[in-house]
Amino acid sequence: MLRKICNVISGLLAVVLLALAGVLIVPYLMGYTELAVLTGSMQPTLPVGTLIYVKEVEPETLQVGDVVTYRLDSDTMVTHRVVEIDPDAQTLTTQGDANSDPDGAITFDRLVGKMDFYIPYLGYISLNIRTPIGIMSICGALIFIILLAFIPEIFSKDEEESKDKPAKELPPDGKE
Repeated sequence: MLRKICNVISGLLAVVLLALAGVLIVPYLMGYTELAVLTGSMQPTLPVGTLIYVKEVEPETLQVGDVVTYRLDSDTMVTHRVVEIDPDAQTLTTQGDANSDPDGAITFDRLVGKMDFYIPYLGYISLNIRTPIGIMSICGALIFIILLAFIPEIFSKDEEESKDKPAKELPPDGKE
């Protein structure tokens, strides 16, 4: 019974870790940039903590209403909806869904790409998995899965040893 419980728990943990790895790694291998939404400027469409997948596109293919990511500076990216495109000036204007004013003109060379899809709240995991605590958590989960494989073996050996030992016989008078 203990073996079945440990197998089920380790199987579930392995499936969760593999699914998480698949969601975080496979899109990256397919050329997507993964970004976590850090502010509420795109709510309710993209709640804080949403993981978005952005793919590089030619600016000429964009349409009003597309959600795009652009570089604000070398370290900061912004994801907002396109509200206007000026192909002659090679700029686009974006605005967050929750914002009352547009961001202003953004040159095409600052464009990172267009959002293809997103997974709400997975951005929290994506952000935290790269921290020392996140790395220790993943390592801890893997160690726990390995331990679950050995726990039934440890307890079954103790049970076998107690079954193999002959019961101590008492003398006929019942005293030692």
